[in-house]
Amino acid sequence: METVSIVFAEKQKVEVRKHSFDANLGPTEILCAAIRSLISTGTELQCLRGVFDPDTNWSSWVQYPFHPGYSMVAEVLEVGTAVQQIQKGDRVFVENAHTQFFKTEAEHAVLLPKEVSAEQGVWINLSKTTQLGVRRAELFLGETVGVIGLGLLGQLVTQYLYLSGAKEIYAMDPAESRVQLVWDKPGIHRLAMDAGKAKEQIAEQTKGKMLDVVFDITGHPAVLAQATQLVKPLGRVILLGDTATPSVQGMGRNVVSNSVSILGIHAQMNYKGWHHPEMADLFLHYILQGRMDVNPLITHRFSPLEALQAYELLVNNRSSAMGVLFDWTQLGEGS
Repeated sequence: METVSIVFAEKQKVEVRKHSFDANLGPTEILCAAIRSLISTGTELQCLRGVFDPDTNWSSWVQYPFHPGYSMVAEVLEVGTAVQQIQKGDRVFVENAHTQFFKTEAEHAVLLPKEVSAEQGVWINLSKTTQLGVRRAELFLGETVGVIGLGLLGQLVTQYLYLSGAKEIYAMDPAESRVQLVWDKPGIHRLAMDAGKAKEQIAEQTKGKMLDVVFDITGHPAVLAQATQLVKPLGRVILLGDTATPSVQGMGRNVVSNSVSILGIHAQMNYKGWHHPEMADLFLHYILQGRMDVNPLITHRFSPLEALQAYELLVNNRSSAMGVLFDWTQLGEGS
């Protein structure tokens, strides 16, 4: 069977390739046709850039040619003989690369409710990553929290924090366009500035107490030191953005003297009884209840054949885009 895939052929080189694959299914596999996939802008641009410290997760994971993407909603075309919970015609979320047709183990697929659109469903993977970050913070009702970096993850973290009962949320990003996408709700302070510049304003608004928790979601090595300056003594900094160059990342001046905790969390983890299927189900419940909303975060849609233009947009002006989707239904059978 022929399929179309988006490939990083080498550093800074995007290609759309057509190739064949064996579509014969094992008993526990499903054959799928892509509907929508979401570009994970931070991760995929780092993979495309190809600048990593040795002996990091990045350097071992990214090998060229590299197949980017892990946020896909697809239609099930066929199911293996032992598959029971998924049927032909169902829509599923899978952590699959940007590919038109593919097969995967049925146990790895999340069945989408009819009321959830494909464009909502593609956020499931990022919804789990951000849930893990909020869980790692082990928030107490009424705490004051900061979010540094308002890309895809930062937007979802802010929504989860609002649901979790944070008293005040300071959402920070130098890009005004990103700040404007944050919920305009009581208790959410939208700051169009970097964390260094935000320190004075946060000190003033908290009357010098500073924040209980700060999330660094940037992946930028310089930001951790800024984040540790925003928390009070015994405060927590959650590292949800994994820098590719930890050799140039510093903690900041007062981590030990202020007894600051720096807590990392990785997307593949489970946390204190919460596993990936349960976290995906919770996100879908919030979407169905209207308690979370990702639709306003979708800013661009491309045909997969326009992949080069999509990544060029993000490389050249990342702050102008948020949710960037590939619409695989634009490809015909003969594409």
